[in-house]
Amino acid sequence: MADNDTAPLSDEERAELEALRAEKAAREQAERARRERAELEALRAERAASEEGAAEPAPARAAEPSRAAAERPVVDPDNPTFGQRMVMTPEGTDEDGIPGMPPAQKLVIGLCLLLAVGGGIWVVLSNAGVV
Repeated sequence: MADNDTAPLSDEERAELEALRAEKAAREQAERARRERAELEALRAERAASEEGAAEPAPARAAEPSRAAAERPVVDPDNPTFGQRMVMTPEGTDEDGIPGMPPAQKLVIGLCLLLAVGGGIWVVLSNAGVV
């Protein structure tokens, strides 16, 4: 099976790959056009509302959360969640400039060492006939 992974693509596979790439490009272009139409509608509604002096209409308000969600950063640097604190590298570095280990990595290493020691004790005791 390893030979199959490293072998060059056949003409049939290459044609299938090109077809899939074209399909993906068409989907992306359709999604881009849909977003542009939604933005155009929101801008038209905003302009109409500003000309009328009325409050912001519902379609423009509906478009804002999706835009805000896309621009919002995944990690809030001022207020990380518990999971983010566990997997993110601490800010400080040691004297060599090497960043510290995240707490989750320390926990995993500690558990692996504990299991290795426990497994070693089990092997020694089972070979001695105690267990």
